[in-house]
Amino acid sequence: MTGQITEQRNDSATSPIQIPYAGIVLLMGASNSGKSTLIEQLKQQQVIAEHESLSSDQFRKIVGNIDYIDWRRPSREEGEVMYQQYKRISDQAFKVMQDVLIARCRLNKLTIVDATHLQPEDRALYITLGKRYHVPVILIALDISDQTLIERDRNREHPRGRQRVKQQAHQFKRTIKGLRSEGFGVVHVIKEHKYADIQWQRSTNPMLIELMTGIDVIGDIHGCYDEMIELIQRLGYTVDKEGLYRHAEGRKLVSVGDIMSRGPKSLETMIFWQKHLDADLAWMVDSNHGWKIARYLEGRQVTMNHGDEQIIEAFQQYEAEHGEEETLSLKEKLKQMLLSTPSHLVFTQQGVQRVVVTHAGIRDDFIGKNSKRIDDYCRYGDIEGTDEAGKPIRKDWFVDHTSGEWIIWGHDPRPQPTTVHQTINIDQGAVFGGMLTAYRYPEQTFISVKAYADYAQDPNSPLVRWEEGRFAPPSLSRLIDGYTVQTKVYGEVKVRSEFVKTALDTTSHYTIPLEELIYIPPTMTPPPQAAVAENYLEHPAEAIHYYRTHEVDTMIAEKKHMGSRAILLLFRNEQAAIPYIGRPLHGTIYTRTGRAFFQTELERKVLITLQQQLEEAGYFAKYETEFVLMDAEIVPWNLKARELIASQYGHVSEAATMDRDYIVNQLRKAQGAGIDVNEWIQEWTIKQQNAAIFRETFQQYCWDTDGMDGIRIAPFHILAHSTRSHMDQTHQWHMEHAEELAQYSDWFMATEYKVITDTASEQEVIAWWQQLTEDGHEGIVIKPEQMIMHHREQLIQPAIKVRGRKYLHMIYGIDYLHPNNLSRLKQRKTRKKERHALMEFALSVESVERFVRRDRLEQIHECVLAALSLESDAVDPRL
Repeated sequence: MTGQITEQRNDSATSPIQIPYAGIVLLMGASNSGKSTLIEQLKQQQVIAEHESLSSDQFRKIVGNIDYIDWRRPSREEGEVMYQQYKRISDQAFKVMQDVLIARCRLNKLTIVDATHLQPEDRALYITLGKRYHVPVILIALDISDQTLIERDRNREHPRGRQRVKQQAHQFKRTIKGLRSEGFGVVHVIKEHKYADIQWQRSTNPMLIELMTGIDVIGDIHGCYDEMIELIQRLGYTVDKEGLYRHAEGRKLVSVGDIMSRGPKSLETMIFWQKHLDADLAWMVDSNHGWKIARYLEGRQVTMNHGDEQIIEAFQQYEAEHGEEETLSLKEKLKQMLLSTPSHLVFTQQGVQRVVVTHAGIRDDFIGKNSKRIDDYCRYGDIEGTDEAGKPIRKDWFVDHTSGEWIIWGHDPRPQPTTVHQTINIDQGAVFGGMLTAYRYPEQTFISVKAYADYAQDPNSPLVRWEEGRFAPPSLSRLIDGYTVQTKVYGEVKVRSEFVKTALDTTSHYTIPLEELIYIPPTMTPPPQAAVAENYLEHPAEAIHYYRTHEVDTMIAEKKHMGSRAILLLFRNEQAAIPYIGRPLHGTIYTRTGRAFFQTELERKVLITLQQQLEEAGYFAKYETEFVLMDAEIVPWNLKARELIASQYGHVSEAATMDRDYIVNQLRKAQGAGIDVNEWIQEWTIKQQNAAIFRETFQQYCWDTDGMDGIRIAPFHILAHSTRSHMDQTHQWHMEHAEELAQYSDWFMATEYKVITDTASEQEVIAWWQQLTEDGHEGIVIKPEQMIMHHREQLIQPAIKVRGRKYLHMIYGIDYLHPNNLSRLKQRKTRKKERHALMEFALSVESVERFVRRDRLEQIHECVLAALSLESDAVDPRL
C-alpha cells in the first residue's frame, strides 16, 4: 500500500538524499546555481547513468544548433529579433524534451530535468505528468546566494548578465516558500553552505525482486488456515522449532492477498503471514479485504461486512484469552504488515521481468509503478459499475496483456486455474467450498487442496454464478473483428476477421451445438521436402529426416486408414454429461468441420452400444472417468464421401477409362494397318494403366453398410478422460490404448504401427510403407515419440503424412507421375500448410485441456472457432 507522501526540507547532510529508481527529478535554481554541475557529480558517483538527465540547453542545441543567444543589442529592434528567435528555439526545445520525458515516464525510467523551473506553471506540468504516468516527482532546489550566482556568471562562457541573474534569484526566494503545497512527493532545499556535505543515494524499486530460487504463489485463502497448512506441506515446506515453515531448496511463499475474512481462522492466517513476512520467508501483495482490515486497525470508519465482521469477533476472543496489551501489540503488527504490502510484486531473473503477482489485476503500463490509482486497480480490478444485485461488473483486463510477463492473480473465483494471455487466475474459491491453489514457478505447475467445507454458505457465491454462466453463449463482439488465443505449446495464435466471419457462419448454420463442439482435429502436413527418390512425390525418408534434424530419436509410424476423420465424445451415462455439456447426453460423433457424422437415430444407436460395451468391460471404472474423448477414422470412406465419390471420382474414372480404352483400341487398329504408332501406343497404354489404378484405388476404400453393420472405428488419439488430458502421452501409449478399446468392442479396430529408433527400423518402415501403398492403401503417418515436442523452444510438427504413389493419383490427377507433371509438383510449397498444422494442433491441445477443466463455453469455443477460422484461410487442398 502507498503511505501518505510527506514533503521534506533537507537543510543538513545527516542522511543521504534519495534519488528515486524511476520518475521525475526537477532541479530548480537560478542560472549558475550548479544544476548541471550536480548532474555531472551524480554521474561521476554512478548514482545516475549518462542518459538519465535532460537539460533545456541540450535540447536547444538539438533543435536550434545553439544553446544560448545573447539578445542584448545596441539596437532595440535587433535585440527584439534575437529575443524572439531564442524564444522560438526554447519553445521547440521544451516540446521535444517533454516528448522524451513522457516516453521515459511511460517506460518507468528516471529522468532528471535540468532547467531553472522558477515559475509555478512550469513546475505544475511535471506534477501533472507524474500523476498521468504514475511516477514520483521530487524537487531539488539549490538555494545559492546572489553574490555566488553573480560571481559564477562572470566566469562562464556565455554570461546571462547581472540583472537577469538577480531577477531569477529574487523569483527563487519568492517561490521557495510555497513549494510544499504544489504536490511534489519530496522537496529537498539544499543550502549553499551544506552543499559539499550532501551524500546521494539511488533507491531501488521495492516491487522488483530478483529470483534466486523458486516461489510458490498461493491464491485467496480467506481464513482457510487448515487447508493452507496442508497445501504448504504438500509444497514441501516443513515447520521448524519456531513454528516457521521453510523449504529445503530455499523456496519462498507468495500470497496474492485476501488471506482473511469469511473463513473460520482469519486471525490465525494473518498471524502466520505476519511471522513469515517478518522472517523474510514470504511475500504478500495488497488486496481489497486486506486494505479494509488495515483501515479498521488504523481506527478508520469502515463497514465490516462480507465476512470482515468475523475478524472483530476473533480479536475479542483473542483479547479474552491473552489480555488487552498483547492484543493491542498484535493489532499493531498486523496493521503494519497490511499497510506495507505493495500493490504488486515483479519477480525477475537476471534482470528480466518474468512473473508479476497482484490481487485483482494490473495493466501492462502499471507494472513496476506505484500510485493510488494503481493501488485501487490492483485491489479491485477493472470495474465498470455494479449489477442489479449490487455485485461489481468486472471487465476482462487480461485480454489487453501483451508485455510478456506471467501475471498471477486471484480475487475472481473460478473452479480451475485459468490461463488467458499469459495471466493465471489462482483463486479457486476455497472459502466457497472450492480449492486452495498454489502456482509453482519456474516449474509452472499447480497444486491444489480441496476445501474441507463451504465456509461461506453463500447460495449466490462466485462459484455458483460461474457454474450457472458456464454455458452462456460466447460474446461475438469480442471475436468477430479477429482475436488472439494464447496457447501453452505454441504461444499466440492470431485469427483474422474475415476468416472468423466465415467460421461463425459455419458454426451458426451447420455444426453440432457449441457445447458439444469441443475439439477440431488439426490438419496434417506432408513432408516439408519433396521425395528425392525417382517416381515419388512423397516418401518416408523425408519425414524421418525432418524429425532427425529436430533431434527426435524415436518415432512412431502408423498406418493411415482411408476413412473419414471423426471425433467421438462418449459419456459413461447421460447424467455424466451434465457437468460438461449442461444437459443429459450419451455423447456425440462429429466430423473435422464440426458437422454431425451420422443421422440422429444411427448416432444414438452407435453411442448407446459403445457406452454399454465399455461399461460392461469396466473401462470407465478402471480409468475413473466420466467420459472418453477420441480422435479417430471411421471406415468405410463412402460413409461420408458417397456424394464426392459418385460426382467426382466415379465419373472421372468412368470417363477416363472409356476414353483411354477407345484410344488404345484405335491405335492398335492403326498399328495393324501398318502405321507406325508404337510410341503413341506406349504412351496411351501407360495412361490406360493410370486410369485403372485410379479406379482400383478409390474403390478399395468403399463397401456397403447396413445400419451399424460394416462400420469400423479406428481411434488413434485418446485425447482425454474426465480426470486429465492425454495430449502429453506418447504415441505408443495411444496405440496401446486403442488396442485395449478394440478388445472391448468389435466396432473399434486397432491401428498397425511400427517404432523407429535406428537405421534398421527406419528401413523396415520404408519397406512396410512401400508394400502397403503398392497394395493400394493410402499411406502412413510418422509422428515424434511424444504428442507434444519442442526443438529449441519451437513446437515441431506433431505428425507428417506420407501418402503412396497409387493414392496420390486421386489427389493430383490420373497422370501426375508423368515426368513433366512430377517435376512441377516437386516444386510445391508447404510452408503455409506446416504453419497451419502447428497452430491448429496448439489450439486442439488448448481446447481439450479447457474442456477437461470445465472452463466456460466461451473459452473453449474461442479455440474451436480459431481452428475453423484457420481452415477458412486458403491452403492448397491437395497438401
